Amino acid sequence: MKPLLWMLVTMTAGLVGCGQGADEDLRQWMQAQFNDSKPQVQSINPPTQFVPQPYALGGADPFGPDRLAAVLQGSSATPVASSALLASEQRRRKEPLESFPLEDMSMVGLLDRSGRKVALLKVAGLLHQVRVGNYLGPNFGRVTKITEAELTLREIVQDSVGEWSERTTTLQLQEEISR
Repeated sequence: MKPLLWMLVTMTAGLVGCGQGADEDLRQWMQAQFNDSKPQVQSINPPTQFVPQPYALGGADPFGPDRLAAVLQGSSATPVASSALLASEQRRRKEPLESFPLEDMSMVGLLDRSGRKVALLKVAGLLHQVRVGNYLGPNFGRVTKITEAELTLREIVQDSVGEWSERTTTLQLQEEISR
């Protein structure tokens, strides 16, 4: 029992030595280091003054009020045919495949139903049967022709001036390579 008692006394003396006075040197050193350190702050340059430059091409300002007025006058005189074309498209009921962009659709097959061709489109992992006259895509795309190799659409799009015009788009048959 004597070695255990001796060890207990030694540990108690060691713990008494680790009291408040032992770390006072460390605290003084830390305070001295804090007092001696000076932050090095570099001054920031003041912002430069913005100087607008004249338009390089000369002539009328492309963003000026005169240019805007000319564009607005041109758009108010849109042809009746293009506005009637768009109005008829907006009055009809939307079809389900009009909510998907054409980039997400792929033509994967063709069926012949009583002499009428039906294209098989894969959209969002599902197969859809599409006939001439159905609508696809967000640009009022109407199927005008279905062949063995492609599906042709007539779309109504708006150009940079704001005029509505027709364009033809095709979806090619996607052949899957079996491995």
